[in-house]
Amino acid sequence: MSEFQIPERHARLLAYAQSLTPPAGWKIEISGDEIIMMAGPSVIHQRNLLLIREQFDAHRPADTMPSENTDLASPNVGKLRNPDLTYIPLSAVESGGSQVPADQAAIAVEIVSPSNPENDLVGKVRDYPLMGIPLYLLIDPREGAITLYSEPSGNGYHQRWDGTFGDRVPIPAPFDFELATDGLIRYQA
Repeated sequence: MSEFQIPERHARLLAYAQSLTPPAGWKIEISGDEIIMMAGPSVIHQRNLLLIREQFDAHRPADTMPSENTDLASPNVGKLRNPDLTYIPLSAVESGGSQVPADQAAIAVEIVSPSNPENDLVGKVRDYPLMGIPLYLLIDPREGAITLYSEPSGNGYHQRWDGTFGDRVPIPAPFDFELATDGLIRYQA
């Protein structure tokens, strides 16, 4: 399956989740003993993601590639998450499979879902630092808010930057640029 060991309990849950056939446009994630199914994104979600991705693509390290909806696995903490956008090492492709060790991701980018905002605002804020993901960029079109989390540890992220649509977000290394957010669109009420 991959180059890292999967604890037996997580392996059983993962096998079960992978045996499910979600409806078209849905995706599956695992957090602890919980399987989470989410509906596919709206066009506003997709447009906002495109604006973010184009800027990150222009500043991505040469040895990484963008990947949308890739399973990031962290079996030692019982997590399988699927960010809207991540940047992973090109070498991750060589190992094959459908999962990438989460600690190889340079960032996780999420556009908050209007149908399940708690997953991005609570669950992933808890899970991503445990998984060793160094940066978590959270875009909330419901509120027009942006949060960048950095410096992960076993008890959360130690740094947090908050802003609103229109602000320039200071994205640290390995990207090292200011993300323009004036083109982001809020969800319609």
